[in-house]
Amino acid sequence: MFDILTLQKELSAIALPSGFEGVTAEHLKKLAGPFCDEMAIDPLGSLICHKKGEGEKIMLCAHMDVIGFMVTYIDEKGYLRFEPIGGHTTAFLHRTPVRLENGLKGVIMCEKWAEESKKNMADIPVSAFYIDIGAGSYEKAKELVQIGDVAVFDSGTYSQNGCVITNYADDLVACIVLLKTMESLKESPYDLYFVFTVQEERGLYGAMTSAYTIHPDMGITLDVCGTGDTPSETAYRDVKLGMGPTVKVRDASLICNPQVVEFLRKGAEKAGVPYQNEIILSGGTDAGAIQRTHGGILSGVVSIPTRHVHSPAEIYSLSDVENAVKLLLGALEK
Repeated sequence: MFDILTLQKELSAIALPSGFEGVTAEHLKKLAGPFCDEMAIDPLGSLICHKKGEGEKIMLCAHMDVIGFMVTYIDEKGYLRFEPIGGHTTAFLHRTPVRLENGLKGVIMCEKWAEESKKNMADIPVSAFYIDIGAGSYEKAKELVQIGDVAVFDSGTYSQNGCVITNYADDLVACIVLLKTMESLKESPYDLYFVFTVQEERGLYGAMTSAYTIHPDMGITLDVCGTGDTPSETAYRDVKLGMGPTVKVRDASLICNPQVVEFLRKGAEKAGVPYQNEIILSGGTDAGAIQRTHGGILSGVVSIPTRHVHSPAEIYSLSDVENAVKLLLGALEK
């Protein structure tokens, strides 16, 4: 049986930003292989796993790209300037450890003038930050790093108090839900496509192309959502850690089709697991792209409640992950 913490550590250790998902796709391909009939990596890089069935075609997806950084300039002292890939809050960046794609380690720092002149770190521009790899000179840094190399958070993965604290819950925990669902699914009346998509953080690109290729009758996206159970969060007031996965009603990218919302709620009820209703007014998921593909595809979302989304330390509950798997099994099994 797949272990959530083990998978989270494996996937976080190899994760790379949007456009650089190849290593993750190959690893997921090995993990998912025993549980599907056909597999393919499409031209954009998404991994499509087909479990054949006679009924309606359902596409379940989770994105395997993560937010990160791309090196854009190396200065004379060997410090790396960068641009973000995906959405970042600059207040989270200062003194954060990072890993470059070649395995090199570094730390993000902020120019002293910027740190001292701004009371709110979130107001400091990305241009004031740099990555220190301990090079000491342009020549040494140039031996180790090229312009266009990418980097990711390197803050590690841990488990305590029934939760996982990790640099990349978003959206690797949803990839884990898909894997565990594939592993546990015994028999389904549906023709199922489990898709690990690319470039969600850059504009939902992988889901769009995969959905066009598959043209499912229904699309179900697995992702994370924020919570309202910390002193700093109010936008997701009704969502709490450990109270079950969510069934999304709407976000900024779509209003979920009522047929899919009902399909997922009935899955939770059949499985006897708790779920939460989710409404968020900003942000979106792959479901927004799937819904608008071809002549329109019925779309919905199951989310894993996650604290501190898009930070180097995201937190989710192990029970919410297990219950998300049970919800999907309740919906998909005969």
